[in-house]
Amino acid sequence: MATKEEFHRIKQLPPYVFEEVNKVKARLRSAGRDIIDLGMGNPDMPTPPHIVDKLVETARNPKAHRYSASRGIIGLRRAIARYYERRFDVALNPETEIVATIGSKEGFANLAQAITGPGDVILSPNPAYPIHAYGFIIAGGVILAVPALSPEQYLSDVSIAIGRSHKTPRAMVFNYPSNPTAQTVALDFYKDAVALAKKHDIIILSDLAYGEIYFDAPPPSVLQVEGAKEVAVEINSLSKTFAMAGWRVGMAVGDERFIHALARVKSYLDYGAFTPIQVAAVAALDGPWDCVEEMRATYKRRRDVLIEHFARAGWAIPTPNASMFAWAPIPEKFAHMGSVEFAKMLMEEADVAVAPGRGFGQYGEGYVRIGLVENQQRIRQAARNLKRLFVR
Repeated sequence: MATKEEFHRIKQLPPYVFEEVNKVKARLRSAGRDIIDLGMGNPDMPTPPHIVDKLVETARNPKAHRYSASRGIIGLRRAIARYYERRFDVALNPETEIVATIGSKEGFANLAQAITGPGDVILSPNPAYPIHAYGFIIAGGVILAVPALSPEQYLSDVSIAIGRSHKTPRAMVFNYPSNPTAQTVALDFYKDAVALAKKHDIIILSDLAYGEIYFDAPPPSVLQVEGAKEVAVEINSLSKTFAMAGWRVGMAVGDERFIHALARVKSYLDYGAFTPIQVAAVAALDGPWDCVEEMRATYKRRRDVLIEHFARAGWAIPTPNASMFAWAPIPEKFAHMGSVEFAKMLMEEADVAVAPGRGFGQYGEGYVRIGLVENQQRIRQAARNLKRLFVR
């Protein structure tokens, strides 16, 4: 007879905050309501045609439908190395310092499995993208959540947390440009982080998935810091850069010890992404980047429209310098509601969906994440809807 007791690892996971909001969205849409969905981090622009063409061309080859390689085909790993050389002036060995992953989320989760022992302490930002904490919790680690309302606060509090931890932490997580807060850092920030990691023998795990969605200075890589490859692994992705979210192509690069550990774990779990997808990823990385510049410009125009028109509606939102999100404090009039109830109210009364900050951790309460994933006309319509709600 099957037991009703919940499985151990499942019990470590909290209730999925976004599920409550998604149920409201689904109910309203089924009733015929036109919900302007700014809650998802799902790119709405098409994948550039030359990438799609390469996928189709390669998929016509019967040999391409065989098992691939769990660490990624060598052609893709070499393309990743060329990208890091061009973009960051960082030299990487495709054989020992790069693994192609099935999206950045899979790379992060399997890296957590590879390096985490039972009870290992991981320093994770809060608020943060959920995999930054729960990948390690699922792997048996212990998360020490560090407030990350600003990069400076996070790095300072990480230093304090190291001293207070009952054991030396195994790793510390960084994510700039940040999901959900859209915060960015300069290279000096990473210099301090690398010095701290070396002092305490702690691994740096850097998530750079939004590194190509920027509106001012290009965000740096932690690997640009001298000696960073001795302590750091960076997770990156083609999902946002080339609007390839559903393709699931990412990378882990850096310290060869950790890359080797990730490759070992993956060798038992998967055969890598579909080969034509990997070949198309090579075409993306090595091909023309004007498509990326066009998408970046589109996000910037949407950002500017959102900031201007939401302000006219009575909602002042800080202007993000990067990512495809704005991190918005709940208007004072509605602050007492909390982020989940506020998000539900926006759907019920203004047909606008946002992501409640509570879903990104306890320190995300009081905020919502707004995605730049609708066109400018829809963003203006969202602002008009909100204005009618706010002036009641």
